This record gives sequence, C-alpha cells and structure tokens, in this order.
Amino acid sequence: MKKNINVVGAVIFNDNKILCAQRGAGKSLPLLWEFPGGKIEKGEKPEEALQREIEEEMHCTIDVGEKVEYTVHEYDFGIVHLTTYYCKLINGKPVLTEHAAIKWLTPNELPSLEWAPADIPAIEKIAKVYA
Repeated sequence: MKKNINVVGAVIFNDNKILCAQRGAGKSLPLLWEFPGGKIEKGEKPEEALQREIEEEMHCTIDVGEKVEYTVHEYDFGIVHLTTYYCKLINGKPVLTEHAAIKWLTPNELPSLEWAPADIPAIEKIAKVYA
C-alpha cells in the first residue's frame, strides 16, 4: 500500500510573473520544476502549511489566496495529493535553500519547463486563465 502524501504548492505572483522552483539533484523527482511548498503537518490548515513552508524554504512571506487546483498523482514513492494556491509575495525575496534554481516566468512561459507531473494540471489551468 502506497503512502498518501498531502502537500501544498504556492503559485507566487510578483509583477505578473510566477515563481518556478527546480528541485534539488538529491531529492525525489530530481531537477524537475515545481511550485514551491511542502507537506502539510498534522493539525495544520493547507494555507498555514504553505506560509510556513515558504518562510522555511525561501525566507520570504506570502499572502495565500484562492485555490488553483487539486491534483492526485501516483509516484513510485507514494501518492501525492497536491493543492496549489495563488499567492502574493508580501515580504522579502525568495532565497535558494532547498532548490537548485528559481525562475520568474509569465503564465504563457510556464510550459517551457520540465515540471513534476503533479504540477502540470495547475499549469494548464493557469495558462487558460491568463491566455
């Protein structure tokens, strides 16, 4: 039986561009791109988890807005339940602590990267909204 992993991802907008983060080489799904975020801890609301993860991973503060997408994707290591939210950068600049690279791209540039499969439905939705 595979483990269910509940995670959140931040679609962070700043100056009409979205923050894209490349996973580290030593992580699962190495060097694939994702919306930054992480696991929801026990007793945490998804929005709280997202704010905490972005503060821990990127040393900046976000305002979490409406939900973008909810995706379930089965990987070798488990079943990922990913909920993405539109977010606004309110304090600080993202710092690389866990990711190999970050890029700010316009919504129509998002498909140019090689994304983790669970993030793709959110990208398709964003591309439609901002087409």
